[in-house]
Amino acid sequence: MERELLLLGLLRHNEMYGYQINEFIDSHLGSGINLTRPTAYRLLHNMAEQGWITFREEKVGKRPTRRIYAITESGEAKFQEILLACFGDYKPAEYSSTVCIAFLDSLPSEVALPLLVKQRQSIEELLSRLKSDQNHPGAFQLTIDHQVRHLETDLEWLSELISNLQGSEWRKVETLDIHS
Repeated sequence: MERELLLLGLLRHNEMYGYQINEFIDSHLGSGINLTRPTAYRLLHNMAEQGWITFREEKVGKRPTRRIYAITESGEAKFQEILLACFGDYKPAEYSSTVCIAFLDSLPSEVALPLLVKQRQSIEELLSRLKSDQNHPGAFQLTIDHQVRHLETDLEWLSELISNLQGSEWRKVETLDIHS
């Protein structure tokens, strides 16, 4: 429900059309929000059906008609409900490479090490981009700070892993005994 929380929260501050919402997320929330444009539009549609938001259509010049979304009283109540539940729970961050790392020793070192170096470069680029952009309104800066902290930790850990693997004999696991 975090994605619904995000959309409702944005609409609490201003009425917005879909493109504005997506641009705001892209420019102010960095990589910490996994919300594609099609998913955002689908969620907006579903929230309108639930009565959490309303929309009106607007035509500007020769541009296509766009929907301007606004939160309803029901949406405000749902926002508060999701927000309270969100702070009362903790879900650890999910990392896309966690499962890959579990099977790292299934690859020869000449394949794995360049991939890990490439991954480290990706983290460095993302971290640099997040640190250079300091234009985030209100508490949105806290989400960026949180992402930066996680990326710095990932970068440190990955650098140590690469260094350790470069300095040790690579061992390839033939079988995995899952009953031990």
